[in-house]
This record gives sequence, structure tokens and C-alpha cells, in this order.
Amino acid sequence: MAERGASGGGSGGDSLDKSITLPPDEIFRNLENAKRFAIDIGGSLTKLAYYSTVQHKVAKVRSFDHPGKDVEQDHEPPYEISVQEEITARLHFIKFENTYMEACLDFIRDHLVNTETKVIQATGGGAYKFKDLIEEKLRLKVDKEDVMTCLIKGCNFVLKNIPHEAFMYQKDSDPEFRFQTNHPNIFPYLLVNIGSGVSIVKVETEDRFEWIGGSSIGGGTFWGLGALLTKTKKFDELLQLASRGRHANVDMLVQDIYGGAHQTLGLSGNLIASSFGKSATADREFSKEDMAKSLLHMISNDIGQLACLYAKLHGLDRVYFGGFFIRGHPVTMRTITYSINFFSKGEVQALFLRHEGYLGAIGAFLKGAEQDNPNQYSWGENYAASSGLMSTSPELCPTQRARSGTFDLLEMDRLERPLVNLPLLLDPSSYVPDTVDLTDDALARQYWLTCFEEALDGVVKRAVASQPESMDAVERAEKFRQKYWGKLQTLRHQPFAYGTLTVRSLLDTREHCLNEFNFPDPYSKVKQKENGLALKCFQSVTRSLDSLGWEERQLALVKGLLAGNVFDWGAKAVSDVLESDPQFGFEEAKRKLQERPWLVDSYTKWLQRLKGPPHKCALIFADNSGIDIILGVFPFVRELLFRGTEVILACNSGPALNDVTYSESLIVAERIAAMDPIICTALREDRLLLVQTGSSSPCLDLSRLDKGLAVLVRERGADLVVIEGMGRAIHTNYHALLRCESLKLAVVKNAWLAERLGGQLFSVIFKYEVPTK
Repeated sequence: MAERGASGGGSGGDSLDKSITLPPDEIFRNLENAKRFAIDIGGSLTKLAYYSTVQHKVAKVRSFDHPGKDVEQDHEPPYEISVQEEITARLHFIKFENTYMEACLDFIRDHLVNTETKVIQATGGGAYKFKDLIEEKLRLKVDKEDVMTCLIKGCNFVLKNIPHEAFMYQKDSDPEFRFQTNHPNIFPYLLVNIGSGVSIVKVETEDRFEWIGGSSIGGGTFWGLGALLTKTKKFDELLQLASRGRHANVDMLVQDIYGGAHQTLGLSGNLIASSFGKSATADREFSKEDMAKSLLHMISNDIGQLACLYAKLHGLDRVYFGGFFIRGHPVTMRTITYSINFFSKGEVQALFLRHEGYLGAIGAFLKGAEQDNPNQYSWGENYAASSGLMSTSPELCPTQRARSGTFDLLEMDRLERPLVNLPLLLDPSSYVPDTVDLTDDALARQYWLTCFEEALDGVVKRAVASQPESMDAVERAEKFRQKYWGKLQTLRHQPFAYGTLTVRSLLDTREHCLNEFNFPDPYSKVKQKENGLALKCFQSVTRSLDSLGWEERQLALVKGLLAGNVFDWGAKAVSDVLESDPQFGFEEAKRKLQERPWLVDSYTKWLQRLKGPPHKCALIFADNSGIDIILGVFPFVRELLFRGTEVILACNSGPALNDVTYSESLIVAERIAAMDPIICTALREDRLLLVQTGSSSPCLDLSRLDKGLAVLVRERGADLVVIEGMGRAIHTNYHALLRCESLKLAVVKNAWLAERLGGQLFSVIFKYEVPTK
């Protein structure tokens, strides 16, 4: 089961239990199915990586095999649902202090069951120090890997697979982390690794990189000189001293030398003219805090200038900083950022990584797994099991910085197929899926976090109801509640924990938590019932449409799309209606719609376009099951086919809320084809193609789509993209720019959002866009 980790004791497990606040089986999860290991051992921290297979439940749908199941019969579902076990791959990364090394190795040894490997890949300086201990405890041969190669492989991996991995640090922002959207081509870049010294590496491709420079003045210098100056031996304590210090008490500033004349030189009076300059002439003692701060500035400025010069020399504008000197400390990131900005005049970006501490372990794992070619897959961060980025800023909610002892976790799930950009994006490098950044917008953040908290009881109730035969559904649902509630509280205090906070990330985190406790598709039976009811109405809807004149029919088709989109169980305003009024249907939804002119209304422009030649191929991203897909989308598809336009209908690969999945769409299309000759012929002639998006989210990221979908879009020459639904067309992609015509339509089913957009509940967005030539 996905939520079940290793259990049981052994002496190592007992000692580990006493050391930390979380049970060991919640840290070393799924250890009984671990297949391969890697380890990165630094001076004070160890990062362990292992690959495991995870067994979890999935809801499968399929047509009835035997005859006599007629969808026209009352109370007969259109397909059957079965819950099956499925095995997927997961990467686990665990970071802990070296003081826990022996207890952790004992626990791993006592719980290894199915490991396939006899070797553990190891990197970092400690790989030599702990080699004998690891081989003795785990009975695995230690195979040492080159440190720099592992760092770069790890860096490439996180930049490609974690969308909000890189961030800038801005000390005066709230919050201080400003995440960057990953460029589709991550190369070339500069990696500045600040350990004891400094290594500067130019990375040009996956396998081509070059050490181009470095310095002996690095983290070891700060630590060593800091110890001599302050008598403080611990690195983190030195940084804490520096965070409280005032460097101007020790450093000689420009204004100390030139007085008011510095302005005529075009210099700021607060610039450091000489590090520790005042200590040569002042006849007094300096505080430890001030000396530590001065030292930190001196070394950070030196590294920043060096990195900037190498970046300019090689024509690079992206510099990623890593190494134990960084470790997420705000004061360090602040000084390096200032230095880079100052010396490059803002032309070079100082970037840091959420998972910087794991790069070596990830790289070592990838080196050991090369025969499995892990880079052929895409991977996704599992928010349910990962710790997330935590600020170590002393003034920022100290209770939220509490860890499971000193353990930090990252888990990544292997996705079934590689994900790529939609080829129709105008500029993939500037594409941002999400409309509102909740990290920036405090008012919106508080609203949506409260909204998800208030919806939690309903989600728990729905999860339990979806598994009536399960004896432990209530217990698992309560665990889900606690897990997701905890995530929401973390995000209240640390909104940057998993990158940029958005409505999409809140929805995705909820789906991850549901899957974690084996609720793979809480709405499966709701969708089954609604698909059955809608199929019975399909022919009467199309007959009604066919009886209309051409222009009247076009408006009716659009209103049908919009009315169908009302049926969204993820919107509280709708779910309340659907639960209180089971008779609420297609016609009732039409009456709920805003009258024209709509809140955003490009319909007249769309109608004029329809009077021209047909589109070559339309790509349609569908939203909800039931009335939406069957009575809204399919009649619209039918009209496009009738005009001579090919259609690619894209549905979610996996379940999310009551969104239609690819496997459900296949059955729905088969049932409709049996009733409608236009759909039947188009399917037979491959003019109507059903594909999966590669996503299991109620929102849509056009930079992470199934590779097969992208290939099909190119092959068929798609020249129209239709995106429907609040999650896909408003929360995401509202501002997305495409190289072809696009239609974004949705009904606003949230009163707060409607007011934000300048409308009311059930306002209509109908946004038809044509790219500028």
C-alpha cells in the first residue's frame, strides 16, 4: 500500500525511534520494496536515495463484456468500475545529520527485503570516511562516484522534472523566495558549488560540462576564519551570529573615506570600501556578531564577483549556486544575490535550488541506474510525502520550521510517459500556466487556503462514500484529513514550500494526499451515474440542435458547452446545488448562465470566423464527466467534424475530482458512436482522435503534456485549441499565448473569483483569440 512504510524494530529501529519525532517507517517509507541505493555524505549531512516500487489502488473502467447491457435501459450504468492494484516506481530522498548514520544504517539493514542490488553508489567526502561502516551494516559494496559529475546530473534532473525548482532570493519581498518558471531548454548554465572552496562549472548539455574556474576562498574559509575570530566552532551558529551582526561597525564604507563626496563619484555611501577596514584603526573590541557579518559579506562578495565575471566571459545569464555554504540560509543567499546584482548591473541572475541538498544523491543514483535509462521518463514531485522548502529565517514562524528531528524528505513518482511542451505555445520559455500567484497575492492566498480548509469535510465524506465495502475507509479518510490539513497549515506560514503557491498546486496536493491513502478516484461512481444519465439524453439534444438554423445552432452549441461546464463537483456553489437538487439538469444549468453580453464575450468574433473556411484540426481539452463531456463537448465536436475539421479530444490520464479521464472518454465515445453516424464515421476514419494529456490535475499545464499528444498535434497541423473549464481556462491558461487560434471558455462558479473578475456567480468567460501575424 502506498501509505504503508516499513514497520517493526530491531535494535537500530529502537535507537532511531528515540532520536526523532516521526516514526522511522514514515521516514524510510516503502523500504521493504527498495531496489537500488545511492548515498551522498558531506561533512555534517547525509543524503540517502533509493528507488522502490509502490503498490497502490487505481479505479479502472471498462465496457461490459456480455450482451444485454443497454445504456438505454433505466438504472443500467454505461460501464463497470473495478478497483485494482497497480505498481509504480518512486524515488525516495532522505536528508539527515551524520550523527544518525549508524542508527539509520541499522534500520535500513533490518528492513531490506527485496533489494536487487549488491552495490550502493556513494559520493561526497564522507564516502571514504564511512565506506567500511556502510559495507559492514548493509552488506553492499560501496562504489564511489565523482562528486562534480553527480552534482551536475542531479542539477539537470531537478531542473527538468520539478517546474518550480529554481528561485531568486529577494530579502525585502514577502515571501522572500521568487520562483522561476523552468526554461524548456535548461542549457547552458553556470553551476557555482560552494563547499570548502569554490568550483565553477559550465554545463552545456546533459553529458558535457567543463570546470572553468574556482577559488580557495569559500565555505571553509568562512568557517575557519569565523572560528578564529569568534571562537564559535559550529557552522550554523556562525551564520546565526552573522544574521544578528552589523557589518558597518567593522567594515570601512565608501562614505567613511569620501564623506559626502561619494555622490560625485556615482557611488553609494553604504558600499564596502574595505572589509574589516575599521579594525585596523579602531581602539575597541568588536562583537562576534559584527565580525561574522563582515566575514560573510567579504566571502560572499568575492564569490559573487568571481561568478559574475565567469558568467559574462562565457555569455551566460543563469548562475545556480549550491554547496553546504548555501543550505537555504537567508543571510547567505541575500549577500550572494546582492553581489551578483551589483557586479553584473542586473544582467546575471543568482539562482538557488529548492532541492540543492539532494543534487549529489540524485546524481549518484542516476549514475547507478544508467542501465534503466531513468532520463527517458518524466518524474513528478509527490507533495504528500515531501517536506518542502522551509525558511530558516529566525523571524519567520519558528514553530513551522520544526522537522521530524533533523530529517528532510523528497519523493518523486515516475510518470508513465514523458511530458513535453505543447508545440503550439507561442513562447515556451515565457509561458506561465497559473493566472494568480498566491505567493504574491496575500488576500487571494488567505481566501483560497480557507476555501480548501472548509471543503475538507466534504472531500473526506466523498472519499468514504466512494468505498462502501472497505472496512478501513473511515480510518484512511481521517489520515488523509490530517495529512492535507497539515499541508494547508504549512502553506499558510510557508507559502513557498513547494514552489509558487497557486490554486493548481493546492488541488494537486489534495489529489496526492488522497492517493497516498488509497482513494484513487472518489468521484468514480458519481461519474459513472452522470455519464449514464447524460448518454440517454444525447440523441434528443442533437436532434434539437439539428432542427435549428445554422446561426442559431452555433449559439446553442456554445451555450451547451457552457451549461455542461456548470457540472463541476469541485465548485462548492455547484456541489451544494447538485446534492440538494438531484433533478438539476442540462436545461436548469442553461438558465443559470449569465445573459449576453457575457463577462468576457468574443462570441461575435467567433461566429464571424465560423463563416470562413473550416479549421484543419481542433485540439480540445475536456473538463468534466457527464453532461459536460456528453451534452456539451460532443455536440460541439460533432459540428466541427461536420464542417470538415479533424478533432483531437484530450482528457486527463488519471482521475481528479469529477473530470473525465481518457479511459472513460473511450467508453463514452464508443456509446455515442453507436447512436450517431457522424461520430461513428469520424472515429473509424481517424478524423476524431481521443488522447490522454499526461495529467491527473483539474488544471492544465501546457508545458507538461503527454509526448504522444504533442506528436499528434504536429502531425495533424492543429490550428485551433479549445480549453474549457474554470481550472483549465481561468485558474490556468487565461493569459496563455498560442501560435494558433484559441477558444477559452468557462462558467465562473466561485463568487469570490467572479467578483475579482468584475462579475457575479455563473458569469461566462468566452475568450476567442487570434495570434497577431
